[in-house]
Amino acid sequence: MPEVRIDPLTGNRTIVASDRAARPGGGLSATPADPIDEDKDPFLEGHEDRTPPETYAVRANRGEPDTPGWAVRVVPNLYPALDPGSPEPEPFAKPDLFSAAPARGAHEVVVNAPQPVTSLAHLQAEQVRAAVDVWRQRMRTHTDNGAAYVHVIVNERREAGASLPHTHAQIYALDFVPADVARERERFGAYAQRTMGANLLQDLVQEEVKLGERIIAIDDEAVLMAPYGGRLPFQLLLAPRTPRARYEDEGPAGAVLLHDALCRLGRRLGNVPPLNLWVRTAPLGADHFCWRIDIVPRLTHMAGLELGTGVHLNIVAPEQAAAELRAV
Repeated sequence: MPEVRIDPLTGNRTIVASDRAARPGGGLSATPADPIDEDKDPFLEGHEDRTPPETYAVRANRGEPDTPGWAVRVVPNLYPALDPGSPEPEPFAKPDLFSAAPARGAHEVVVNAPQPVTSLAHLQAEQVRAAVDVWRQRMRTHTDNGAAYVHVIVNERREAGASLPHTHAQIYALDFVPADVARERERFGAYAQRTMGANLLQDLVQEEVKLGERIIAIDDEAVLMAPYGGRLPFQLLLAPRTPRARYEDEGPAGAVLLHDALCRLGRRLGNVPPLNLWVRTAPLGADHFCWRIDIVPRLTHMAGLELGTGVHLNIVAPEQAAAELRAV
């Protein structure tokens, strides 16, 4: 029977209705990504002149910037959503109705590897670890430069918003804390007050491990699960075994388990699906928090319920998704 679940981290409500997967057209699978046209790939090794000058790179040969020989490369976004020099908008006569602020900050691209592949799943686990290390380094840099919040995302394939197919991450260094992140900060703080300082995500992970039904895999660094209140089919959550507020701080990063998660999705669905993933790290002013990585395959479409109410309809129960992903 359908039920409404409340995500303990976000407070979002989801209707879990597994029976709807049996309706005509309800089966879920993923088609292969189109091959990358290497001649048109600006992120391919040897095409360094097709991007803005790099801001950071990992090179084993200590070569010159903007030359081949790199393992991970960071460049400013060619079409940035944020600009440190963004001017003040003209004020409106009725600010209670119309309010705007300059879109200041930084917007970078991390090219995760020189090979022309469409997914982190198509790299070796050690390459994913190297890319994740660069994500964290750039997060530290922007935080040290005064960003209120640094948001790291990976969009894989056009269906998930990627304009270029070569695997890459984007880093948004914001001068404000987004409302969704601030709400999670408040929920972590309120939980700590109610429980004499306990960590919300740590307690959630410990309880999920005891129950076992939504756990997919565990390694020395992290735990992979299908979240209780997952909003979309095969949504995943990766959390550290030992809680730590900021992803960018020294310590385990869960890169190997992240690679495993994407490979499991590919095996279960026939191909690695279009997906979005993002890193949730402690925002400015968070006294109680714990980082995590959210992975959201794009297998279904948002419709009037989701767009009109913010309530999602998930046709694959997290327990079912976890069982199927454990088995592959």
